[in-house]
Amino acid sequence: MSNITQSVNGIPSHTTVAPTADTTSQSPSFFHKLELNNPVFWISGSFLTLFVLLAITNSSGLTHLVNTGFGYATEYFGAFWQVLLLANFLIGLVLALGRTGYVCLGGLSAPDIDTFKWLSIVLCTLLAGGGVFWAAAEPIAHFVTAPPLYGEASPKTTAINALSQSFMHWGFLAWAILGCLSSVVLMHLHYDKGLPLKPRTLLYPIFGDKAINGWIGTVADACSIIAVAAGTIGPIGFLGLQISYALNALFGIPDTFVTQCMVVLFAIAMYTLSALSGVSRGIQLVSRYNIILSVVLIAYILFFGPTSFIVDGYVQGVGRMVDNFIPMALYRGDTGWLSWWTVFFWGWFIGYGPMMAIFIARISRGRTIRQLILSVSIAAPLITCFWFSIVGGSGLAFELANPGLISSAFEGFNLPAVLLAITSELPFPLIISVLFLILTTTFIVTTGDSMTYTISVVMTGSTEPNAVIRSFWGVIMGMVAIALISMGSGGISALQSFIVITAVPVSFILLPSIWKAPKMANQMAKDQGII
Repeated sequence: MSNITQSVNGIPSHTTVAPTADTTSQSPSFFHKLELNNPVFWISGSFLTLFVLLAITNSSGLTHLVNTGFGYATEYFGAFWQVLLLANFLIGLVLALGRTGYVCLGGLSAPDIDTFKWLSIVLCTLLAGGGVFWAAAEPIAHFVTAPPLYGEASPKTTAINALSQSFMHWGFLAWAILGCLSSVVLMHLHYDKGLPLKPRTLLYPIFGDKAINGWIGTVADACSIIAVAAGTIGPIGFLGLQISYALNALFGIPDTFVTQCMVVLFAIAMYTLSALSGVSRGIQLVSRYNIILSVVLIAYILFFGPTSFIVDGYVQGVGRMVDNFIPMALYRGDTGWLSWWTVFFWGWFIGYGPMMAIFIARISRGRTIRQLILSVSIAAPLITCFWFSIVGGSGLAFELANPGLISSAFEGFNLPAVLLAITSELPFPLIISVLFLILTTTFIVTTGDSMTYTISVVMTGSTEPNAVIRSFWGVIMGMVAIALISMGSGGISALQSFIVITAVPVSFILLPSIWKAPKMANQMAKDQGII
């Protein structure tokens, strides 16, 4: 351990900093590799264990607790989250487009990962897992029941409005909260000041040494791990349910708990092995092939699908979102609708925020503030919206041409059925359906491996955490998903709702970055002779 004395934005501190690599000459014991002496491990691990035990032994009681907490979170914090995401995005744009945009982050003069690989990892890691699930289903959901801000209109207008609302949920604000201002703060404090790459470091400018070595930091790390574990376990569980449903529909394989478990076990093996190989190998490799397969499917659907509507829907949908950007971002007219759509998504993304910021900080050394923020806040969202136009827009076009074709498959909020209904309208539907299932799986794998890696970084304080702890967290998240699947889809749904509750404390971890990132960016600009 090394002691350093420093001042960050005028706050002096004498801080004990965990090393970023294992410097001990002797091999640590299994006990230490698993961080069993770390209170963050016991808090986060005990909480997940308790959640599973309650799900198995008293599911109705757990559902009541989660629903009550969900209601309080959306009612009392929904407006705060909407303002937080909007402010985070707008302030980030100011930093990127001003002279501070030239600031180089991470103490390197050039990026240590080339741009294509870096963008592939970013696109496949942040919103990819959830985006694949929702790209087909959310547009048709907003078509069937129009968002309250837009209301009823002609079928064609309703379809464009549905895309626009989906773009808002998965666009600029969602991406920005996952790794812009918070990543700037983390990269400065970690690479320039030597503080640990952990969520607690985001609170250092406010609480100083208490955030790094006190209970405040322990709670911040534990809340962030619980939130991101819940946010990752949910998609893993849904993957098991979706793939099992699709295998039954396509090949007649029984849609049973055994099939669902086999899918999850395969995903566990894939993302754990990928995480063990590290950012520079497994995560990078899987991300690259994800992008290639995505491009192939996009090109195929553009050529054989409803091309005109896809292009028109994308252009008009983005235009309508931009035109109504502030009203959509701050809409409070129907809080019931908001709690199950906008605020639900905002809570989910906020829960991911600190851990995603750590991952972005880890892979973005040598990038400028402008490159980081414009890539994450602008380029990635526009690509995501185009993906929604390709998949969800095709579904809307098929629905407009043949009313009931897609909406009937969506009845009962059946997400996998919507995707299969869309692919069945394309040439070679079986092949395309299988490719989409492969893409869905690999996207979840990239989310699983990146979060397994990041949780391990937070637990150990090392940017190269040992294989034992990476394997442990990879396996445990999958096992929790299987335990919740055993209850039926209700267990996974309860966990998804619980994500919104975890966003309450996590949102306060992200809050200081709103005003601290600009101060740090200006200081770095002065230090680098930019201003």
